[in-house]
Amino acid sequence: MTAETIIDVHGLTKSFGPKTVVNNLNMEIKRGEIYGFLGPNGSGKTTSIRMLCGLLKPDSGSGSCLGFDVVNESDKIKPHVGYMTQKFSLYEDLTVRENLDFTARVFGLEAPGKVVKECIERMGLGPFEKQLAGSLSGGWKQRLSLGACTLHSPRLLLLDEPTAGVDPGARRDFWDQVHTLASQGITALISTHYMDEAERCHRLAYIAYGNLLASGTLEEMIQAAKLTTWSVSAAERDGALHELSSTLKALTGVDQVVAFGNTLHVSGRDPALLREDISPFMRQPYAWSEIDTSLEEVFIDLMQQSRDGLV
Repeated sequence: MTAETIIDVHGLTKSFGPKTVVNNLNMEIKRGEIYGFLGPNGSGKTTSIRMLCGLLKPDSGSGSCLGFDVVNESDKIKPHVGYMTQKFSLYEDLTVRENLDFTARVFGLEAPGKVVKECIERMGLGPFEKQLAGSLSGGWKQRLSLGACTLHSPRLLLLDEPTAGVDPGARRDFWDQVHTLASQGITALISTHYMDEAERCHRLAYIAYGNLLASGTLEEMIQAAKLTTWSVSAAERDGALHELSSTLKALTGVDQVVAFGNTLHVSGRDPALLREDISPFMRQPYAWSEIDTSLEEVFIDLMQQSRDGLV
């Protein structure tokens, strides 16, 4: 038996004036999946999410979300979706409990006090329930927001860069919560800029300039890029790598050169040509080693291609 399809859309397009923000978006997401949505700022991620949850009507295209038509039944989608924005959207002058009580009543939940109590316990908010939301740290605001958008037991979470500006420990805790929800059958579509977060998703998609350029599992994305990558460091750091970087970028077999700490990652699509081009530099003060291509290199490559109009 195949998993239930939660999102299945084809050709979704949205323009604002002369600018096409989302162009011919096709997407399929299964129940319980954590689907990562990546791309530069202004790429159309937020607009795509808003079309899926019924906040924006597409100009063209078709499909379903949670079994409802995204064009004609958007009002039926909204009650089953938990939507969390990058910006903290609860009331900063209310306490944690007051915010959750208010949200529970907005959703029209039965026994709101019981639901709020369970949420506070589940999210570990007990020590802060009488504290003003505006005085919480970024990580605890994020946890409160996630608790609020799951109060009504949604089937789908749409999380728009929810961990931006949050420390690594809080981001890790947030993702642990998301994986717990996914194990319970809740589907999550999450936009993010962080590669370590992308690697925790079941499947990924990359969007730039309104176009969905690549999608698949982590392994599929890396394999499809067909990049070979070498790492190079220098015993003498005084400008040696900077000079080498400029030289390598001009070579035919080199598609990208990216600084990672005290090393450069040098990638190309033709392994033989790449090796031939870098061979003259495989001497002191440089130390070279071939490494596995990571998701970081893949997305930098996609970004470069989309910017240059090659995809």
